[in-house]
Amino acid sequence: MERSIHILGICGTFMGSLAILARESGFSVSGSDENVYPPMSTLLSSSGIKLYRGYEVSNLASHNDKILVGNVMTRGQRIIEHILDEGYCYTSGPAWLAENVLAEKWVLAVSGTHGKTTTSSLLAWILEFANFNPGFLIGGIPLNFGVSARLGKSEFFVIEADEYDTAFFDKRSKFVHYRPKTLIINNIEYDHADIFPDIASIYRQFHHLVRCVPGTGSIIVPSEDAGIRTVLEKGCWTSVERFSLDQDCCGWNANSQKSDGSSFLLSDANGKTVEIEWELKGKHNLRNAVAAAMAAHRVGISLEVIANAICKFKGVKRRLELIGNINGISIYDDFAHHPTAIASTLETLRLSYPESKIFALIELRSNTMKAGAHGNSLLASVKNADSVHWYEQNSKFSVFTDLDSSSRCYSNVEKLTLDLLKMVSEGDIIVLMSNGDFDQLGTHITDALEQGVSR
Repeated sequence: MERSIHILGICGTFMGSLAILARESGFSVSGSDENVYPPMSTLLSSSGIKLYRGYEVSNLASHNDKILVGNVMTRGQRIIEHILDEGYCYTSGPAWLAENVLAEKWVLAVSGTHGKTTTSSLLAWILEFANFNPGFLIGGIPLNFGVSARLGKSEFFVIEADEYDTAFFDKRSKFVHYRPKTLIINNIEYDHADIFPDIASIYRQFHHLVRCVPGTGSIIVPSEDAGIRTVLEKGCWTSVERFSLDQDCCGWNANSQKSDGSSFLLSDANGKTVEIEWELKGKHNLRNAVAAAMAAHRVGISLEVIANAICKFKGVKRRLELIGNINGISIYDDFAHHPTAIASTLETLRLSYPESKIFALIELRSNTMKAGAHGNSLLASVKNADSVHWYEQNSKFSVFTDLDSSSRCYSNVEKLTLDLLKMVSEGDIIVLMSNGDFDQLGTHITDALEQGVSR
């Protein structure tokens, strides 16, 4: 008989991808969510997954073998209280993944505050290019694959390993469940203020992850990150391989040949060097590339094959993705929602378009941004923008006390669009930065430009 599961919070990026893996594994899958809309709803339905809008108790069919509870669910919700009262069998998404998919796999996990999606996408692509046929689960859509998850047909599985908590009954970070043999830690900064009271609590979770890597495995880190050093100093039982963007350092490194990072030299620990030209830009992406290259080399892929794969990497949807060029005005969509990521995106654009006027449109969406946990670093992160348009749906803007003349605040996308169109002209750059849908601002802007709204 076909095994069945019901997923609560199924339309989230992680749980939706998990649902697809479960369906590929032969499970009958259904799920509930309050936010059932494309593209995730379309993808899930096309995979034969039954979707329910809302969290009604009646959604829980009696034949479900197990209920997977997403971390969006909390105590006090009627469906959660029903599950507990009735003694239903439930677990978390990460725990189910570890037991049903990752067991006996060579898990290559990519962690860190920034760059996880791009690095894991590139790593999966390198393995695919080398005919390793990996499985993967990524918090975005790699353009080389067009899907965020698949089982694969080999022992290798690449996973984006984030530090957010697992479920209402398991407050450990999700990545603790994955037990990687190869671990990349890109960087560690303070984030997720709704979960972590301070940076020390984040260090603790990353150290729990380090404790799970076997002695025969490897941990790949940048040499200059102070947060990672702090974590490793708490104890490490695995070989640590370091990299840098400094070509004079020992070990792996990437040395930019163009100011925007679109061409670089990649060198391995033995000093062997290859030249790479690719579609991505920015110093942060050089770090992502060298980390992915080291992990791929660790499983036996040659430097030459790695270089050829990187050259053919198309990037990730919503990672500085060009979504339109209308009347000479370029429009980019970017997931950046942390000061470091915002600064990296705007620096990349400034290096790529030194003579253009850059309009940064930033949604205050994450709990960390709304809480003001980033302090003055949020305002400092936009120095490479000529004009900054801050957007917050409920119009509080309590995190700002001293905006300069280049900044404007909005709570209405129509008003933001109209004001923006009075300011932009041919040759300008517009970049939308949000970890959500920005209330469809990108569509508003492109539609208005295509309709020829004048200045």
